[in-house]
Amino acid sequence: MNNQRRHIANRHPCFSTQASINRGRIHLPISPVCNIQCRFCKRTFNKTENRPGVSACLLKPQEAVSYIKNALELCPEISVIGIAGPGDPLASSHALHTFRLVSQHFPQMINCLSTNGLLLEHYALDLFLAGVQTVTVTVNAVDPALLEHICAYIIVDGIRYEGYEGAALLIEAQKRGIQKAADLGMFIKINTVLIPPLNGDHITDIARTAGSLGAGIINIIPLIPQHEFADFQAPDCIDLKLAREASEEFLPVFRHCRHCRADACGILGKKDLFASQVEQNFSHG
Repeated sequence: MNNQRRHIANRHPCFSTQASINRGRIHLPISPVCNIQCRFCKRTFNKTENRPGVSACLLKPQEAVSYIKNALELCPEISVIGIAGPGDPLASSHALHTFRLVSQHFPQMINCLSTNGLLLEHYALDLFLAGVQTVTVTVNAVDPALLEHICAYIIVDGIRYEGYEGAALLIEAQKRGIQKAADLGMFIKINTVLIPPLNGDHITDIARTAGSLGAGIINIIPLIPQHEFADFQAPDCIDLKLAREASEEFLPVFRHCRHCRADACGILGKKDLFASQVEQNFSHG
């Protein structure tokens, strides 16, 4: 790992076990829409569920600076500004606009994007120029025959692609996006949702492929049974252990993920505030 990546990893709680103990992050719920539909994903607005795809509100880009200032008063340990939903940050222009704004006001912060990767190749350079230093890409399979059972459809240029065709297009787009972002110098983390009946034996292929494209770390996340996968069983500790050990042959594994909301704020598991607390002294104008 080069010095720049080591510096980022040591300050990013979602990339480093040590940083997860004493460094905080804020997720800005900026992104209103998504351009793919995973069968386990259910996006919603509430103040109770602790999982991806959920936020209490939707911010406008121009509100982000005041929102972050308020969060830093509550949790000065925050070192990362992330955009991870509730939709996909690259499915609209909101995330890119927001990063351009916050980079000017908080140059000391690490800017982080979490995406499905469908449009990453197209926006990688713009993100880099806007100050994004780390990118998380959710890759649940690198075989279309598997991914078609996990991702129901994708939308590209207003056209909906389903089944094997849609899965194949998404995988190839992810590969190109990961490689381009890595080539630009961004630190890439892979998130993989572990669904034992579908991709449990496929984790090694995902890690090998992502590593060859320039990814620097992988995070294996247990499935939350919901939406079309409501009847699936969540992986147990043994399932996770085996998947993480299989991945570790090709990429370092991050083991402290907390299924964060799209508006999470604070230190993982220690001082986690959520948007409702950040908003107490925040006005939407």
